[in-house]
Amino acid sequence: MIKISAVSYLNTIPFIYGLRNSNLMNQIDLQLDYPAVCANKLVNGEVDVGLAPIVIMGDLKTHNIISDYCIGGNGPVDTVCVFSDLPIHQIDVIYLDDQSRTSIELLKVLLKEYWNITPKLIVSKVSSKVLIQDTHAALVIGDKAFDLHYKYRYVYDLSSIWKKMTGLPFIFAAWIANKSLPCEFINNFNSALSFGLDHVEDALALEGSLRSVSCKDMKEYLFNKISYKLDNEKRKGMALFLKKINQ
Repeated sequence: MIKISAVSYLNTIPFIYGLRNSNLMNQIDLQLDYPAVCANKLVNGEVDVGLAPIVIMGDLKTHNIISDYCIGGNGPVDTVCVFSDLPIHQIDVIYLDDQSRTSIELLKVLLKEYWNITPKLIVSKVSSKVLIQDTHAALVIGDKAFDLHYKYRYVYDLSSIWKKMTGLPFIFAAWIANKSLPCEFINNFNSALSFGLDHVEDALALEGSLRSVSCKDMKEYLFNKISYKLDNEKRKGMALFLKKINQ
């Protein structure tokens, strides 16, 4: 039995649908977690494969990206944003959502290289009810970010800003294995993910109603905000990002 940890956000619905409607279900133990939990399980050897933040690859003795698909952005993604009531150059403190290390590291790169500012950063449990006042801001990721787009004057979408700064797309999470897996399994795994992405509307009809998210247009989000194909441009973006955080 191959243990798999997948992120439980709205943007993974196509992947979950594809896996659940494949012949792999009798070969895998599919677990749904937050990104940071996926990462910890993969690093600790509790699972064999994780849809995990790309920054954890350096924590693994062995790591292989086994899929042609990822959670990425080629512009704004709506669900990895800094929210504030003041322009970011007037912000003194940013609370950091503790659910994704990749998003935190991306923000650090942008603060240094794009905005050239050094606010105090505090890792915190961030919810959709986070209070952002005065010179405080918050980095919020995942489904809970939908609620905040209309509550604050300033919304800084990190994927969009990375694209402006580098001209490249960004990968937030990839399907990473901490061991060698059979080629047949990897091929079948990719086929299952591809099936899910080919049937997004069916996936939403089945899975979307089970998610208590405030996304006004789920199809728009999945079709036009999240970029799933792990192509050469995304690999270039990933290599550049990993180089920057390891300098």
